[in-house]
Amino acid sequence: MPTSPRPGRSDATGPRPVRAAGRTDKASPSIDRHHDSRAGPWPARNAGREPMGIEVKVPDIGDFTDIPIIEVFVKEGDTIGPDDPLISLESDKATMDVPSPGAGVVEKLLIKIGDKVSEGSPILLLKGEGATVGGAAPADAAAVAPKQEPDPAPAATPAAAPPPAAPASTLPDFSNVHASPAVRRIARELGVDLNAVKGTGDKGRITKEDVKGHLARSAAPAAAGGAVMASGGMGIPEIPAVDFSKFGPIEMKPLARIKKISGPHLHRSWLNVPLVTHTDESDITETDAYRKELDAAGKDKGYRVTLLAFLIKAAISGLRAYPEFNASLSPEKDALILKKYYNIGVAVDTPDGLVVPVIKEADRKGIIEISQELGAISKKARDGKLGAGDMQGATFSISSLGGIGGTSFTPLVNAPEVAILGVPRSKMAPVWNGSAFVPRLILPLAVSYDHRVIDGALGARFTRHLAHVLEDVRRLVV
Repeated sequence: MPTSPRPGRSDATGPRPVRAAGRTDKASPSIDRHHDSRAGPWPARNAGREPMGIEVKVPDIGDFTDIPIIEVFVKEGDTIGPDDPLISLESDKATMDVPSPGAGVVEKLLIKIGDKVSEGSPILLLKGEGATVGGAAPADAAAVAPKQEPDPAPAATPAAAPPPAAPASTLPDFSNVHASPAVRRIARELGVDLNAVKGTGDKGRITKEDVKGHLARSAAPAAAGGAVMASGGMGIPEIPAVDFSKFGPIEMKPLARIKKISGPHLHRSWLNVPLVTHTDESDITETDAYRKELDAAGKDKGYRVTLLAFLIKAAISGLRAYPEFNASLSPEKDALILKKYYNIGVAVDTPDGLVVPVIKEADRKGIIEISQELGAISKKARDGKLGAGDMQGATFSISSLGGIGGTSFTPLVNAPEVAILGVPRSKMAPVWNGSAFVPRLILPLAVSYDHRVIDGALGARFTRHLAHVLEDVRRLVV
């Protein structure tokens, strides 16, 4: 079901986009001019006085909270203009630079590197003669960006308290380092302290090559320090470190940002979910013939129709028939949260790693509309322009490797979801029709599920249901 808009702000367009791995998208911060609107217009009460500072706040960033600040681009006394970057935030799978809402002088910084902030957290006070926000005069500040109300508290729950004071900074301070913002970001992603790196660029500037060279030089001693069996998560011993340089030449290639951030989530899912994979096959000969007709018509209109749209509709049919698959375990693990909406996550391969954007309310959309949305959201994913809201709220996921190959694989459940559909490449195979073998297009299906919620018999029935409805497109609309 669609959720109701949050009071105090417009959700018509959803959360502003955040940068995915290597790109920078901006979101306009909230502002709050220190002025009680009940006491009359601002200019009338402050005639002849120096204008009061504008409190710049963290803007709408989706459902993310307690996001660490990894970069502060300004200091007190700096003169800044509209859209000048103020801070950089790092959330799960995404980074966002928060720009200045207008021109002025930084009167006071209210944050520091390492602080954790959420939507509405104050960043700084901005002031100055004639300082404007979004082109509006000071008198119109309240109209430009009214103070946002907090989210309504759940029933029988006290109102949310302000964010607690952030802990002391644990991130290195690069404020006195001669390096570009891009180099600083790479250093933070790789865990390199720029204060210990000697720059070889112009006037001692630190370059990307300096960072990578420092990382390579420090890797060998760390590996040679011995293989200590340290206990990992859940008491699992870590794999001993090995100095591979003893056996031949090596090259240190840092993991992409998405892989570094998604890795712990995948590991957590693997450790916590008792996973079972059930496989089956579907004869999609007639369905694929119909898909080709739709695809030929869609080419002239700028979109393509792939089998993935049919898989989404088949998944919704299965989720309706077997609601345990459209659910999550309660935090106490003693109840099942059945979801009455159908949002399907779709794994998309990008140059920086795998991301899973979500097709919202897929049950209310047809094959054509889903195909158009798949094309648009896949392009956003490959361009690194997915917003925080684009990757949230899935109830079931699909990972399709049909464009690459394979005969079978085990997709990992994307917890807190309880199941996922994996789809390798279809193939022509001889099928006995009672009198002769005939060529048919066969699609392998692999459904992984959480065995705490779904038993083997239910998993088999769900997978067979998917195969059944995919064999005749008319069953997708029943």
